[in-house]
Amino acid sequence: MTALPRGETPGPSAEDTEAGGLAAADDPAAGVPADVPTDAPADASDASGEDDPGEDDSSGEGAEDTGEAGEAGEVAAPALSEAEAELAAQRALRERIEQRKAEKEGPIPAGTKLSGTAADLLAAVRAVESGEKAGTAFYDSPASPPPPRRAVQPATAAPARPQAPGTSGAAQGASPDATAAARAVLTEGGAPEALARPAAETLGEQAAEVLRADPWQLLAVPGVRPEQADGFARALLGAGCGPDDERRTAALVGWLLERAALQGHTALDASEVRAALAERAVTDPEAAVEHAVSEGVVLVFQEGLDPTASADPDQHEQQEEQDGHDDRTAAEDSDAEQQPVQVLLGLDRYALAEESLADGLARLLNACEKGADWSQAASAAPSPSAAELIRTVATGGLVVHSGGEAARAEPAALIAAANSLGLRALGATHSLDGRQRLATAVGDPRTAVTLSGLLSGTEGPGRDEEGALALDLLVVLDAPQLDVETAAVLVESLADGTRLVLSGDPGVLGSAGAGRVFADVLASRACPQVVSRTPDPGPIGELVSGIGIGELSQVEAPGREVVIVPVRDAGEAVHRTVQLVADSVPRAIGVPSADTQVITVGHGGSAGTRALNTALKQRLNPGPGRFGGFDPGDRVVHVPAAGRAVPGSVVSADADGLHLDCAGTPVVVPQDRVEASVRHSWALSAHQAAGMRWPAVVVVLPGDAAQGLSRPWVYTAFSRGERHLSVVHGVDQALPRAVAEIPAQERTTRLRPLLEALPTPDAAP
Repeated sequence: MTALPRGETPGPSAEDTEAGGLAAADDPAAGVPADVPTDAPADASDASGEDDPGEDDSSGEGAEDTGEAGEAGEVAAPALSEAEAELAAQRALRERIEQRKAEKEGPIPAGTKLSGTAADLLAAVRAVESGEKAGTAFYDSPASPPPPRRAVQPATAAPARPQAPGTSGAAQGASPDATAAARAVLTEGGAPEALARPAAETLGEQAAEVLRADPWQLLAVPGVRPEQADGFARALLGAGCGPDDERRTAALVGWLLERAALQGHTALDASEVRAALAERAVTDPEAAVEHAVSEGVVLVFQEGLDPTASADPDQHEQQEEQDGHDDRTAAEDSDAEQQPVQVLLGLDRYALAEESLADGLARLLNACEKGADWSQAASAAPSPSAAELIRTVATGGLVVHSGGEAARAEPAALIAAANSLGLRALGATHSLDGRQRLATAVGDPRTAVTLSGLLSGTEGPGRDEEGALALDLLVVLDAPQLDVETAAVLVESLADGTRLVLSGDPGVLGSAGAGRVFADVLASRACPQVVSRTPDPGPIGELVSGIGIGELSQVEAPGREVVIVPVRDAGEAVHRTVQLVADSVPRAIGVPSADTQVITVGHGGSAGTRALNTALKQRLNPGPGRFGGFDPGDRVVHVPAAGRAVPGSVVSADADGLHLDCAGTPVVVPQDRVEASVRHSWALSAHQAAGMRWPAVVVVLPGDAAQGLSRPWVYTAFSRGERHLSVVHGVDQALPRAVAEIPAQERTTRLRPLLEALPTPDAAP
């Protein structure tokens, strides 16, 4: 390991740094403040309810308040026995498969290849175009999703409930009258008037009436916590308010599931939910969960039955009839010896997304042309791994490709080969930076888009007459960043016969939204998989490769590619970081400050993104901040939606809003959205930096951030630098311990078992 030459940075000498290696620190700060932030979403960690989507790290790795719903508890008895529920689920599955096969045999009317959200949107568009309905008729229409396949007991019909915190759909603007009425009710209940507008946007035009009838619906407003909703309810209801009020318990169940989604879960174990309810003074958590299910707040599923025990439900039933009562008793005893059945609770939109995604992936897997001959294109591939990927995609409708940064050249070679064959091939990335790198690798800027731009229609080929994307091959890079809802919309937008390749690095942090799509598809082995054999080059590649297998080792860096800068406390960490970005890295490494990115563990704290951005702005672009805290030339990140971080710079501001330049694309952020969606970006969190790379990166690890470290976090942060990596190191042995002992946070999802249950005759062994 090498350090910057003596005199390039303040503090220890090169010899001291060399001796310490990655694990060295002179005097790391002891203790972790209770409010130390990690890469958690603002809504999950900030009890004040501050709206801070510009700092949203909703993947939830290392978030602070994941434990409230994590205690053990008793599982509510389902309405059906385990065997009956599994048999019913499998019968329904077989009926759906047969129905789908029958539909494919007949003519397909235009647009019916789509399903779910895509089909609903297409029908709405056609209705408006034909004049059958006005465009406003679709704004507030409640969704009516079909019941999920493996629901133990379907939710009964219930009045439509407002969306809870974390809803992925964009909030609709509220009228002044609705906002004023909501403000009056909030004031009466002692709640801040600032909640009036978000309450009206979340709960709709009748927000005032909804809140007066059910004050706990305030929990549906992002950032509001149960303690605040309880106080609001007591002020409105007085003596009629109690901890076991069914309105309260239903809202709490929904809030727990929404908060779990911020941590990446699409469902929660029922025992965890009951334990969390008990901690919030609910005297009968089991009854509260049952009420929430009956009200349609959540759905209930069972997972964990041995798939071999009843693989053929008809055969199982025939055997029971033949053997009689005694043999049925023996079969029940045998079932009792199987692994325990897990009862999960989930929100309907995530259940629908996972069901739709599983069906769509199976459709793509089995609907493409399997006999395509791409051997000539494979023989011209630039590497053996690229040739293997091309050959595999030629015979598969769904393929998973995994590898590091250097392996991105293989999907680029695949796109180029497909285009040379006359196919409509496209690559979609998570970020603008990723799009530029892919376009350079392919050699054609028309073949690279961002995933958000592709789905919104602002980038890419557009849609055909049936509403599907006009593509023959789509390669999604940075696939670990796919959340389940985005993935479901994407797959619904692909026509039968389109090939889909999910490509990414399994070692990086997961998606900001709920789900673990890439990991679940990999684990299910539902499709062919290609593992790249192309290693990341240089000392940084060697270091990151070791981290990926849980080893933090010293590497030779003769060109100062990797530098360790020990610090004693957070104050010194900020000082040394500013010195590196403004002086040492440009002078000793040759990378200007504009191409150097700082990455730290969290947003708050004495060395979080806020503190570092304040110090870096003062040094690199001082100014009065006359445009809502920003000045022309400031480096910023724009967050147009949760989970999306778009880097840019401030150009100017006027009555229309703040004008940004985002990778050459002009963006205007309205005045009322600047505070919530724009942040300085000299320093980012690792979640915000995922999918992007810079010539030089400075990773800041102050002592009070040790609890936020994990192997995926370190892997992601350290792999963002192309030429140079400086580590401002103050966590002592917490860094090697995180790499060796703290893997990715587990997420509870249903996609993997759904994929394993679907028939995939061409699946990989």
